[in-house]
Amino acid sequence: MRQQRGTCEVTLSDYSRYLREWLRDRGEEPSQWNAHSVRAFVLEKSRTCGWSTAKNCTTALRMFLRFLIVDGRCAVGLDTAIPLLAHWRLAALPRYLQPEDVERLIASCDRTSPVGLRDRAILLLLARLGLRAGDIMHLCLSDIDWKGGWIHVCGKGRSHTRLPLSQEVGQAIVDYLKNSRPQTKANAVFVRCRAPFRAFACNSAISAIVVRVLRRTGVVRPSRGAAHLLRHSVATSILRHGGSLQDIAALLRHRSIETTQIYAKVDITALRQIAQPWPEVQLC
Repeated sequence: MRQQRGTCEVTLSDYSRYLREWLRDRGEEPSQWNAHSVRAFVLEKSRTCGWSTAKNCTTALRMFLRFLIVDGRCAVGLDTAIPLLAHWRLAALPRYLQPEDVERLIASCDRTSPVGLRDRAILLLLARLGLRAGDIMHLCLSDIDWKGGWIHVCGKGRSHTRLPLSQEVGQAIVDYLKNSRPQTKANAVFVRCRAPFRAFACNSAISAIVVRVLRRTGVVRPSRGAAHLLRHSVATSILRHGGSLQDIAALLRHRSIETTQIYAKVDITALRQIAQPWPEVQLC
C-alpha cells in the first residue's frame, strides 16, 4: 500500500489496527479462513462501532485479503465475502458550532502562555480556513508564503492547494513562532510543548487540543467530532453570510460538489424560499 498506492503512514497505522484484531481472533494461517468468518467479523464490528469505523475496517480487510490472494496464500474470491455496509449519502446533517461558541473557543486561549499561543493558532486555522487535523499536523515552515500571503496545504490524496493567509491567522502563527515554539530542528510548524520537541505523531493530537478547549469553555459538542467540528462550522458560517456551495467547496478543497451538497440542508434561508406549504388535512 505504501509503495504501490502511496498510502500515508497514518492510514496504514489505522489499517493495521483492524488487521491485528483480525489475526488475533481468526488466527494467522490464511488457508484456514473462510467466508463465514469474514462476514462474522465485519458484522460484529458494525454492531459495536459507528459506520465510519466499520467502513475503515472493511477497507483494510479487503486490501489485506486481495494482497494475500495475489500472493497465493489465501482462497481466491474470499475478499468478495466482505459484506457492504448500508449507508446513504447526505442522510445526516452536518454538526457544527454556533459562531459565538467558536469565538469563545478562540478567545479562551491564554495568549501569555506558550501552549495558549500554539492552541490559538491551531484553532484559527481550523475555524477560519477549514483545515483538517491532518493538514495542520503535516504543515511545514516552508509551506507558508509570507510575502505572497499564501499557505500551501497538502490535503487528501496528497493534493496540493494554496489558500489565502488572512492577517488574523498569519499574526497568530507569527506570535507562536516567535514567542512559543521551542527550539527544534523539526520542520513542522506545530510541535509538542514538552520534550522531546517534535511534530505531533497523529491527527488525534490536534483533535485532543480542541477537546481540551471545549471542556475548558463548557461548549457542548453536538457530535463526537472535535477538529472536524470547526471545519463544518466555517462552512455553515459561509452560508449564513450569503456564500454559495461553490465557495464552500473551494475553501474546503472538495474534489466534487456532491461532497459539499450536505451543507445545503443547513441553509435555512434558501430552504425557506423553496419550501411548499403543507396541504390542509380534512378532519375525520
